[in-house]
Amino acid sequence: MKALRFLTKRRIEAAIFLLVFFSLFGGLAWKMGLPNMLNTLMQTSYHLLLETVFYIMGITVLTGALSKLLVEFGVVRLLEVCLHPLMKPLYNLPGVAALGGLMSFLSDNPAIISLSKDKNFSQYFKTYQLISLTNFGTAFGMGLVVIAFMMGRGFAQGAIIGLVGAVVGSIISARLMQRFILKAHPEMKDETVSGGDDQQISFRSEGSVFLRTLNAVLDGGKSGVEIGLAIIPGVLVISTMVMMLTFGPSAEGYTGAAYEGVPLIPWLADKIDFVFKALFGFTNSELIAFPITSLGAVGAALGLVPRFQEAGLLDNNAIAVFTAIGMCWSGFLSTHAAMLDSMGFRSLTSKAILAHTIGGLCAGVAAHWIFVAISLI
Repeated sequence: MKALRFLTKRRIEAAIFLLVFFSLFGGLAWKMGLPNMLNTLMQTSYHLLLETVFYIMGITVLTGALSKLLVEFGVVRLLEVCLHPLMKPLYNLPGVAALGGLMSFLSDNPAIISLSKDKNFSQYFKTYQLISLTNFGTAFGMGLVVIAFMMGRGFAQGAIIGLVGAVVGSIISARLMQRFILKAHPEMKDETVSGGDDQQISFRSEGSVFLRTLNAVLDGGKSGVEIGLAIIPGVLVISTMVMMLTFGPSAEGYTGAAYEGVPLIPWLADKIDFVFKALFGFTNSELIAFPITSLGAVGAALGLVPRFQEAGLLDNNAIAVFTAIGMCWSGFLSTHAAMLDSMGFRSLTSKAILAHTIGGLCAGVAAHWIFVAISLI
């Protein structure tokens, strides 16, 4: 009986998948023409690979080398000491949690998990606080890459404001997650992971300054290459589909060129454009594609920025919102389940996703209104 139910479920899933698949691509082919749709699909992926992915990879290699140098020569430890007093009042976390935020900012979301499994780190947390690190760390994932990318496009002011917005979102997300955990598991309030005093994590290095510098640059650059390679599927698959559902035909109509498509997302966004204007200050409905893409992969979302800039749709307000939401969400839908599963709390995945969704939206709203306030000064 169980095998029959499983087989029936799989058949239903297959039917639904085929219905959605042929509806989506059949609609695109009907509007664009099948040859044009296929050419646009391949041309967009090709242009994204050459013009965006390699550009982002260059940034990740440089930021990877820089982040490793910051760790090697104690700058991260110094920052941790400076941020230590803020962690309890802002996040209800022990001071060492600042290290987790910094490591995620310098690399990516999974950095917080490797730290949470280190007893020298986790011993300072109560159980519910340790679980909430998933939301706290994710809010800063690939932060250095996102900010460097936005600054490289000429939007330094927007990137810095976006960083502040991401901090606001991280506070809301972490606090909400802790509230959800304690509501579902009140016994965790006083449950500690293990004993220990609240203190900073230290780093030890050996060798001459020259060798330490050389090793840090090479190791950090190598990790940057790995991050750059990891974002390729997201950029080529997700960004290509989002672009084909965001931008319309070229001036000559559908020709099969890159970045053509059927503007379904803007059409839907136009129905509630007043919401996006009030919350984020977006003046073009196409811009909503960035937050949507950030849910799955922030690297893929960054792939949209050059096209938006070429179309003249960007200003510092949009970049501030993009940076805040991109950092705070940073593909959390594709990582939260795996991160909580590795910590042994898969059952709390839905609560973590809800808290982080709210936190990311608040990050974008905060970035917009901070930009408005600064503009009035």
